[in-house]
Amino acid sequence: MSTDTPAEGEPTPAAAEPSVPESTEPSAERVSRPLATVGALVRSPLRTGFLLTLGGLLAFALGTAATGLSTVFVYLVFALFIALGLDPLVRRLERLGLTRGRGILVVCGAFLLLAAGIILLIVPTVIAQIADFFAKLPQTIADFQTSDLYAWAEETFGGQVDDIVAQVQGFLLDPNNIAAIGGGVLQVGTTIAAGASGLLIVVVLSLYLLASLTPTKASLLRLAPAHNRPTISEMTDKITASVGSYLGGMVVLAFLNAVFTLIMHLVLGLPFPQLLAVGAFCITLIPMIGSVVFWVIASSLALFASPVSALVFAIAYLVYMQVEAYLLTPRVMGRAISIPPILVMVSTLIGGTLLGLLGALIAIPVTASILLIIRQTVIPRQDAKV
Repeated sequence: MSTDTPAEGEPTPAAAEPSVPESTEPSAERVSRPLATVGALVRSPLRTGFLLTLGGLLAFALGTAATGLSTVFVYLVFALFIALGLDPLVRRLERLGLTRGRGILVVCGAFLLLAAGIILLIVPTVIAQIADFFAKLPQTIADFQTSDLYAWAEETFGGQVDDIVAQVQGFLLDPNNIAAIGGGVLQVGTTIAAGASGLLIVVVLSLYLLASLTPTKASLLRLAPAHNRPTISEMTDKITASVGSYLGGMVVLAFLNAVFTLIMHLVLGLPFPQLLAVGAFCITLIPMIGSVVFWVIASSLALFASPVSALVFAIAYLVYMQVEAYLLTPRVMGRAISIPPILVMVSTLIGGTLLGLLGALIAIPVTASILLIIRQTVIPRQDAKV
């Protein structure tokens, strides 16, 4: 029969001692480590200064490299958006029976022909206008001196008007000043050449991205976990399709704007109709504010030709802006970009502030992509929580 008492010679079990919680106060060792580090820095000022200087130089080098690469980043983003904008056309040609390679050749060939046509339309016009300006400059000054405005200014300000006109005429006809203007034109030409080289880089990058868009998306999809790939693939296809549709819609609206501007200038007899039409196409590609900016510029330039024609053009363009906002934009855009109007305004302002023209162009597609991701991932998870 067993008993609870221990056998003779066996040690009596010690009573269980209550557990004492560990102290949460910092130990002396933990406190002494930062102090020791500070002491080491103080004892070795040369090494400390060298390390700090080296860190600062490294940070400066990284910042300089990032600044230098910003141009490459801008080129890459522009090329990506051009590729996404041309991809729906290529897919449509694929559905008609062409291979993707031939579809890319057809679309890019049409795009390059359009760009060449625009360049051939602008450059001769600008050169002819500059030559015409210097050829008619003496006659323009003579006509101004016989105008009622000149007579009123001479009567009001006296002989000072003659001196101002003589100085302006002497400045414009002085060979030295013409040489200085030529230097400025040379600088402008250098800037145009740099812009043309950047445009060529963007075109080449766009071709590469357009040709490798499908395999690139497949390769990037392999980086995601296998169980998430179907969802991510579906979201990626929706985002690229919406961005491509948005860019295509913007080009269509800008083209319609350019056609309207060309017709109005030809009907009203305003100068430079081709140049203003190309300007309308380029400026109205900017979301929200592009049409308003061009309205101000075109109406102001029309004032120099005829105040009445300028007023008619300003009213007609305002009417067209309303038709574009309430009739053309919903039909052209469709459901490609579905975001609240307040987000359109805020995203455009933020994008323009951060990245300028590039930010204003990509703000709406980026915002739409973020909203699509939220609708596809965040909202379903929140709805599943009970």
